Amino acid sequence: MQNKTRDLAFADSFIVAKLVENVVDYVVDDAIVVNVSPSPMVTGDEHPAVVPAWKSTWLKGARIRSAERAALIKVRQPTNLGGVMFRGWDWLGNRIASFPRDTPLFISAQDEIGTVKTDARVFTNERSVPEHLQEFTVKLNLWWAPGDTDCFIHNEHPFLETHTQIHGTGRMQKFKERDAASLYEDVVMPIGYSHDPFCRVAGDNRWTYPWHRYYADTECVWLAIELHP
Repeated sequence: MQNKTRDLAFADSFIVAKLVENVVDYVVDDAIVVNVSPSPMVTGDEHPAVVPAWKSTWLKGARIRSAERAALIKVRQPTNLGGVMFRGWDWLGNRIASFPRDTPLFISAQDEIGTVKTDARVFTNERSVPEHLQEFTVKLNLWWAPGDTDCFIHNEHPFLETHTQIHGTGRMQKFKERDAASLYEDVVMPIGYSHDPFCRVAGDNRWTYPWHRYYADTECVWLAIELHP
């Protein structure tokens, strides 16, 4: 079925969030469009453009000509957006006992959107041509934090991940050690931007990450894209 559409688990009266599959000539009024597949997405009319796998763009009155699977997300009501804890979002400290109690970082419901077959080293940009296809389950969720929030330096994930900025301006940062003073790379995240993955493949179903964190410069909402083996 072409343009099979449903709401994502974190859609609410403040945030429009839809998943569209087998996309053909789908008109987008105004949304961040994320290519949540290993295949290119094509947008535009007279002048087509390619959005690579796991990347994103901000479309306004435009068309997705073709895509395997796309997430369309937009904050439609910014006033009182930060009341996420009253709309079912969970404070991260409820899940991680060591998480700093003074850090206001909240996670939405997670949505398992399906599976993909891809090469982990293609995902991490360690090679360009697939050699070893593997099936992954793709999961999406949103994060929210107010301005000037340190979202915790860490380096462990049992999955592949990347992020897309949905609202506000933040940064994905890398560190030499678990110390903010050891910052060595600062990736600015404007609305509609998806960063390159930070992880590297260390073996079968093993990935290494540098010490890294998200830092919210303003009130921010960003999307986490996780590939679970």
